[in-house]
Amino acid sequence: MERMRRASGGQLVYAELRRRILSLELEPGQRLYEPELATALQVSRTPLREALRLLLAEDLVDQLPTGGMVVRPLTASDIEELYGVRAALEGLMTGEAARRLTDDDAAALRRLLDRNERLVGNADDAMRAGHDLHLRIADIAGHGWASRLHAQVDGHMSRYRPFTNESQARRTAALQEHREIVAALTERDPDEARRRAESHVLAARDVALDAIGTRLDAR
Repeated sequence: MERMRRASGGQLVYAELRRRILSLELEPGQRLYEPELATALQVSRTPLREALRLLLAEDLVDQLPTGGMVVRPLTASDIEELYGVRAALEGLMTGEAARRLTDDDAAALRRLLDRNERLVGNADDAMRAGHDLHLRIADIAGHGWASRLHAQVDGHMSRYRPFTNESQARRTAALQEHREIVAALTERDPDEARRRAESHVLAARDVALDAIGTRLDAR
C-alpha cells in the first residue's frame, strides 16, 4: 500500500477509512485507536484526525462520551430512516424516468435485467447487477438533486445491502421486483413505476430489519 502521508490534508486517509467502514472491513461498533490506525495507514496524527472529523460529520463514526471514536453501529432505527428516504427518492426518480424513457434506454434496462437474472445465484454479483440497474434508472431520470441525495444515502446503505442479498429467496424476489419496475418503465407509466420502486425498497428494508435483529440477538 502506498504511503498515505502524501495525501493533501486528510482526504486520502478519509477515503480509505470510509472504504473500510462501508465494506465492513472496519466492523460496526469497532473502537478506532489513533496509534493503530496511524501505523496501519502510515500517516501522522494530523491527517488521521482530519479524516476522523470528516467521518464524524458524515455519521460514519460516533464520538464516545469519554473521548475516542467507534465505527457507527448497525441499528434498526438507521434502517428505518435510510430505507424510508431511499424509497421516496427511488420513487421520485423512477417516476421521472418513466416520463423520459427512450427506446434506447428501455433496451439498456432490459440488458441490465438480463444480467441480473444470469447472476441471481451469486449474492455479490446479484447485488452489483441490481445496483447497476438502479443507477441506470437514476441516470435516465436526470434529476440532479435527487441523484445527489440518493448517492449520499446509498453510501450509508452499502453497509446494510449485503444482509438483504444473503438468501436465494430474497434475490429471486428482488429480481421479480426489478422485472416489475422495468415493465412499468417500458409502459411509460410514471405512477406505477413509482409504486413499484417504493415497494421494492421497502421490501428490502424489511429483510434488512430481520437480518439486523438476528445479528443483534446473537450477541
